[in-house]
Amino acid sequence: MVGRLHDIFERCGRKVSLVGWSLGGIYARELARRRPEYVRQVITLGSPFNASQRANHAWRLYEQLSGETIDSQKELLEKIRAPLPMPTTAVYSRSDGIVAWQCCLDDEERAETENVEVAGSHCGLGHNPMVLYIIADRLAQEEGSWQPFDRRALHRLFYPKPASSLQEAFT
Repeated sequence: MVGRLHDIFERCGRKVSLVGWSLGGIYARELARRRPEYVRQVITLGSPFNASQRANHAWRLYEQLSGETIDSQKELLEKIRAPLPMPTTAVYSRSDGIVAWQCCLDDEERAETENVEVAGSHCGLGHNPMVLYIIADRLAQEEGSWQPFDRRALHRLFYPKPASSLQEAFT
């Protein structure tokens, strides 16, 4: 994946935006962490990169397929939670159904970090019109002039104010 990211960066001549859905969002974050000089921003969709990795319905499947236990990955899990040096948008749904939405929140309080809530299921995030609008909005911004997603006016009807922290999400 690092080689592919480098090829895209070289071909386009500018930083790349990474969008990852579920486990793909964790891959996107780790790829951005390894090669921040190639990455403009990271957008995750229902990606459980924060809090307990058992707070989803897929951890048992992971353990069966990988032959490893979630608990044996503590160092890796701490690394996954660490903040990224570029703008990040974490899209989540309280009605996800696969991943606990609290695990999808970026708890970092930085100017270029945001959580955006949508209505919908985990499997529907990749083709949900509200999610696609967020992605398009994020990608349309000029590099270096990142602004948070605008929830004013009619957007308030479709995009509620997100939980501002993990602590708030669990209370």
